Amino acid sequence: MWDHVGNAIIVLGIVFVGFGVFGIYRFNDFYARILIASKVDTVGFMTIMLGVVVRQGFSYFTWKVLLVLVVMLVTNPLATHSIARSAHYSGYRVRKGG
Repeated sequence: MWDHVGNAIIVLGIVFVGFGVFGIYRFNDFYARILIASKVDTVGFMTIMLGVVVRQGFSYFTWKVLLVLVVMLVTNPLATHSIARSAHYSGYRVRKGG
């Protein structure tokens, strides 16, 4: 039973990432794309990893996956922020009407 629930959560995460990739191509400017990429990466990865945790049950492996999940949850938004901030400080501007 838990295998099916875990697989459903994993598939939900993969679907979310797939729609997110489509959303990246839908937006035109750099800042909107980097925002969507960060959200998709963080939430999609969290959903997939939680599906793996549900599927595996509680064990030593689960604690390692949860630790990786916490590290990813902290570092991914920080990395995205630093990329967007460096683009802003380097003078990157969004074209109007394009």
